[in-house]
Amino acid sequence: MKEVDYIIVGCGLASIAFCEELRANNKSFVVFDNNSQKSSLVAAGLYNPVILKRFSAVWKAKEQLDIALPHYAKIEKELNIKVDYKLKIQRRFASIEEQNLWFNAMDKPNIESFLSDKLIKNSNDCIEASFGFGEVLGAGRIDTETLISNYKKFLKGNNSLFEVDFIYDQLENNEKGITYENLRAKHIVFAEGFGVKQNPFFKEVPINGTKGEVLTVKAPNLKIDFAIKSSVFVIPLGDDLYIVGSTYNWKDKTKVTTEEGKNELLSKLKTFINCDVEVVDHVAAVRPTVVDRRPVVGTHSEFKNIHILNGLGSRGVMIAPYAAKKLFRLIENNEFLDNEIDVQRF
Repeated sequence: MKEVDYIIVGCGLASIAFCEELRANNKSFVVFDNNSQKSSLVAAGLYNPVILKRFSAVWKAKEQLDIALPHYAKIEKELNIKVDYKLKIQRRFASIEEQNLWFNAMDKPNIESFLSDKLIKNSNDCIEASFGFGEVLGAGRIDTETLISNYKKFLKGNNSLFEVDFIYDQLENNEKGITYENLRAKHIVFAEGFGVKQNPFFKEVPINGTKGEVLTVKAPNLKIDFAIKSSVFVIPLGDDLYIVGSTYNWKDKTKVTTEEGKNELLSKLKTFINCDVEVVDHVAAVRPTVVDRRPVVGTHSEFKNIHILNGLGSRGVMIAPYAAKKLFRLIENNEFLDNEIDVQRF
């Protein structure tokens, strides 16, 4: 019987962030992941402190970034990879009214440091932006595919990753702790994204799931090194490749790409990009979303060594390290957990 401090189920952004908390505190762990949940892998990966539809600050944006950026820098150094790409985000204005709303938002104390006070005029013939752009400060992109694939290699190298289904019925919980197959652990953390819908311990948690489809397009004439936010995001990857995303479908819970989703993205893209684009990739996944747009963190109401880390929605790269730290401190130090993220709010 192998003994560890933690069993973690899932290996996306949330799980990796929690693994890093465990490693920093010399806790032993193993991870189970069956590769069924792809929302972290297909995410655009932007960390953006501003809600660009309403020109307001993301919930706890500064606090999240203060934790997230050192988190990714540490992984880059230890795994010798590059995942954090600083990136300018320019919000395309559709009217004079939107310009005014942008500059009025700069008077808000929790957002002023994230908005540039300069109106950027468009000089690219491939872009229609007659009212110009506003620039978001402190933004970037995490290459989630590189992050997750390399972190899995790291876990495999330490014999800490089991790429198999986790069978809930085989979990035993008694006074000696948690037993699963030939493992014994003090705690188990479920960080399985939308897969939590099959989890008998947290089946009542209202993880709704929002399907998102994302395109990768080739546009040789576009030539931009910044992201554009308009009716869709356009995010440069280099070599004339760009991510275009994303759709939001609250009914379809499959990971199957659709012509409807592709056509919606291309139609919106063509409202402000007028050069030729070629679709070279098309992916889909279901984001674990919650109606109040807050993560789901905490401990089972009956079993005090069974925990959840979920509900990151579309801002996982920012929220995951923050939420993981909160959960670790709850478990190990019995630190207070804000009601707005506590699973017990449901």
